[in-house]
Amino acid sequence: MHVVHVDVAVIGAGTAGLTAYKAAIKNGAKAVLIESGLYGTTCARVGCMPSKLLIAAAEAAHMATTASAFGVHLKQGLHVNGQEVMARVKSERDRFVGFVLEDMEKMPQEDRIRGHARFVSQTELQIDEHTRVKAKAVVIATGSSPVIPQNLQALGERLVTNEEIFYWDTLPGRVAVFGPGVIGLELGQALSRLGVDVRVFGSSGSLAGLSDPQVKNEALQVFQEEFYLDTKATILDVALAEDGVQIRYVALDQSERVETFDYVIAATGRKPNLSGLGLENARLPLDSRGIPQFDRLTMQVGNTPVFIAGDANGYLPLLHEAADEGFIAGRNAARFPQVTAGKRTTPLSIVFTDPQVATVGKTLAQLEEGTFVTGAVSFRNQGRSRVMLKNKGLMHLYADIATHRLLGAQMIGPSAEHLAHLLAWSVEQEMTIDRMLQMPFYHPVIEEGLRTALRNTLSELKAAAMVSSN
Repeated sequence: MHVVHVDVAVIGAGTAGLTAYKAAIKNGAKAVLIESGLYGTTCARVGCMPSKLLIAAAEAAHMATTASAFGVHLKQGLHVNGQEVMARVKSERDRFVGFVLEDMEKMPQEDRIRGHARFVSQTELQIDEHTRVKAKAVVIATGSSPVIPQNLQALGERLVTNEEIFYWDTLPGRVAVFGPGVIGLELGQALSRLGVDVRVFGSSGSLAGLSDPQVKNEALQVFQEEFYLDTKATILDVALAEDGVQIRYVALDQSERVETFDYVIAATGRKPNLSGLGLENARLPLDSRGIPQFDRLTMQVGNTPVFIAGDANGYLPLLHEAADEGFIAGRNAARFPQVTAGKRTTPLSIVFTDPQVATVGKTLAQLEEGTFVTGAVSFRNQGRSRVMLKNKGLMHLYADIATHRLLGAQMIGPSAEHLAHLLAWSVEQEMTIDRMLQMPFYHPVIEEGLRTALRNTLSELKAAAMVSSN
């Protein structure tokens, strides 16, 4: 049995783990990175990068099919070559993975340990049957895995997740997507635009992580105009058939339908990869889900020398959050027991559909009724949006009545990824609505829609002030 003595042991070589390892090294610690699966990070291999490659192909197809509205016509019609689409997706995906692997190769060989880690105690890990790691602190950065509902588990090879889709050699004919969250909605729309016959089914009524009822209703209407989407579907039966998967369900028009699909995509959420870690041996405080209880500002689990970062903690499964958390965890693990709070930035999430969906800062559920106002703009008649035939969507801004500070926003609309960044920076800088309106706005740009929303928000603030004064 090989025994390794280090300051910091990091379990998991994804975005959070890699960042934690680098932060620990930068802070003078001797660290090792332990990984049992493939190197390459979820984002590069099966997440944000390959999905954006598929979405880019879908956008190209959509632009071609809608060009006639501008008076531009395709002489030979549109043909999507599924093999070529997937070949580019896989080729570029492998290129992104290659960058990560190159980064890994720069690490000293002795700092990389292959195998499954299991806690023997809070600071001691067993790696398969070959290595025992004794550390002063441990970082858990084991990522997450797709959740498969019970009624889909018997579908065998006909059931796929985002971790299998990007290994397809071509596009299927018909697909049913379960889960209209970020992953399901992005993949569902992209496949639909590439000519795949798609049905997207939800159960709880949730959509793309939106919590603002009006923005969610707008999003539902926009997406239902393009492809089949039922966020409160009644699924009567799901079963393997000779030529695919047969689904019996109640349709939006309340008729009962039976349809057969080549594949079912499970986009029904993800769970932290914590099983098999031997957490019971580490005697860590756990929540009701079995996830270690941690401080969001320090990433420390209780008062222990264990830290947890990235998707493994089940908090915000986003790459930039994983990187921030990995940095904080790695630094504090290296300095343990001197643990300090790290800087957490304004929450920001983006769904790369068309139109895009974005959430910035605080949501309605996090705001106290009577302390804020909501400003709005519809993109239906926004100038630049209409020029580009992108005039769909709705933006809501939330502002504090007492201070006029921007608190958050939710939106569906054109260029939402850029608008969301502007708003996130504004929240981060604690800007007021009044100050934001003093910023320059060019003409004609989509950002003028943001100015309209800011003006509406300021009017709502003034109205609220008059009510309180009376």
